[in-house]
Amino acid sequence: MQVREFTDADWDAVWPIVQEVIKAEDTYAVEPDLTPEQAYEFWVAGQHTVVAVDDTGILGTAHMSPVRPARGSHIVNASFMVSSAARGKGVGETLVRYALDRARADGYAGMQFNAVVETNTSAVKLYERLGFRIIGTVPGGFDHPVHGRVGLHIMYIDL
Repeated sequence: MQVREFTDADWDAVWPIVQEVIKAEDTYAVEPDLTPEQAYEFWVAGQHTVVAVDDTGILGTAHMSPVRPARGSHIVNASFMVSSAARGKGVGETLVRYALDRARADGYAGMQFNAVVETNTSAVKLYERLGFRIIGTVPGGFDHPVHGRVGLHIMYIDL
């Protein structure tokens, strides 16, 4: 598996992954019925976007951008989506490691995740294993379709 820069030719393979993740409504606070054009704006436009690929195709995707402009631009945010068919195969970890390496190479001081749903325990455990820590939780900040209102973790790692 390798991580490479997203190209517009990848969108036909990335869109189903984005669509699957947002329609589940259990990890992203995004309208579940985005059009492909709206999803492209959300996931790709103005961000550093990559894909994880192997000989079978695109398995997952990530994007990165500064958390804030100007005086807050030294901290980067990243988000990740993995196809359900590829989960549990190290795709997410590969994408997170790529994002951390890229952020360090780009000179960012830290990486911040603003909204990690607390019931997304596999992601929370992965991020903690890679050095992130929970620096706060918004109680009831996410209305989960199964569990009701659950916390949203803010997670951070110093780079």
